[in-house]
Amino acid sequence: MKVGVVTFPGSLDDRDAARAVRAAGAESVALWHADADLHGVEAVILPGGFSYGDYLRCGAISRFAPVMSMIIKQAQEGMPVLGICNGFQVLCESHLLPGALTRNHGLHFLCTDQKLRIEKTDTAWTSSFVSGVEIVIPLKNGEGSFQCDDETLEILEREGRVVARYLGDDPNGSRNRIAGISNARGNVVGLMPHPEHAIDPLTGPSADGLPFFTSVLTQLVGK
Repeated sequence: MKVGVVTFPGSLDDRDAARAVRAAGAESVALWHADADLHGVEAVILPGGFSYGDYLRCGAISRFAPVMSMIIKQAQEGMPVLGICNGFQVLCESHLLPGALTRNHGLHFLCTDQKLRIEKTDTAWTSSFVSGVEIVIPLKNGEGSFQCDDETLEILEREGRVVARYLGDDPNGSRNRIAGISNARGNVVGLMPHPEHAIDPLTGPSADGLPFFTSVLTQLVGK
């Protein structure tokens, strides 16, 4: 199975995401932001970083990259897409996910190992988890505060679309401690912390992030 990892100008976690895909047992396919097609991949990861230097607004320029036209179309048709950190911001800017990511409430860049609770396990990217499990993966962002209007928040909570929630002190001021959400269909997931940095305890705080990548393989096998 082939999982694409997009590189935008300013992406810096694309190689880590590709390594996580390989560790899960799939083939990682490099997708360039200017690609006109998806080269036969069955799922896509939008990695973390600072696409286009965040010069306009995080993810706002990447949303118009040529490769995103195909990703948006395929995501709307059910292809699994995971956006991590900056990738989460791109998904919101692309309107594949609701809300927006704004400056952390302390106005400082965060870099820490963060405890999360996985709350939704029927998505393409979380089916390998047990609902309610607590995990630790790295969090590193300057604009990671998830914000939305009250109506959107009520819909996300009512429909059970909060994928992961921060435990302990809210690190960045996200509404309802939201660390990740999904679309209604469950094939598109945005996550602010970085599971690709926690696939092996030798190089991260845990291997708690690996199930995000094995989950999508299970989803694809079951099709």
